[in-house]
Amino acid sequence: MLETAMIALATLFATVGPVDVAAVFAALTATTPPKERYRIALRGTLVATGILVFFALLGELLLAGLGISLAALRTSGGILLLLIGIDMVFARPSGATSTTLQETREARKRQDIAIFPLATPLLAGPGAMGSTILLMANAEGNVVEQMIVLAAVLGIMVVALLAMLTASQIHRFLGVTGTQVIGRVFGILLSALAVQFIFDGVTQSGLIG
Repeated sequence: MLETAMIALATLFATVGPVDVAAVFAALTATTPPKERYRIALRGTLVATGILVFFALLGELLLAGLGISLAALRTSGGILLLLIGIDMVFARPSGATSTTLQETREARKRQDIAIFPLATPLLAGPGAMGSTILLMANAEGNVVEQMIVLAAVLGIMVVALLAMLTASQIHRFLGVTGTQVIGRVFGILLSALAVQFIFDGVTQSGLIG
């Protein structure tokens, strides 16, 4: 159970990226009054949590309806997470965990950014959705482990909310270098977990006897 919790927290922390989200949130709400910033952060976090819980509970069922096997999910999910991990190690922006340049430009024109781009794709982006489904699939048949994954989702969302509300203090303390060091460490961990997911998927597929 402890291993499940550690893997879930590390994977979700890497794919959600609370520190990076906080930096983008601070930039997009630089001229927003404090009470409004709190409202936007809370609303965005609640929506993102709902999205991830939805995919956690029904994601595998939706994929099964499309004829996608668990082995294919593990392999493809592992590849996606590996690409995200590589981008994190090299401190490159990834469309799976952050907004694209066009999305950022559009967001700056919006007065309410709670749903877009905060809830999705910043908090609940493709990487976070895919990893949530993958983590729940790996815990299939074990209700306790699946509850741990859900608890990890909620925990990371709380961390993300706190990071957004204290964004300026965090980035003053860490600086660019500190933020990138944290990202690189979690990128290495995520890459290792991703390769393991790929190995598990290929083995389960029966391609390797």
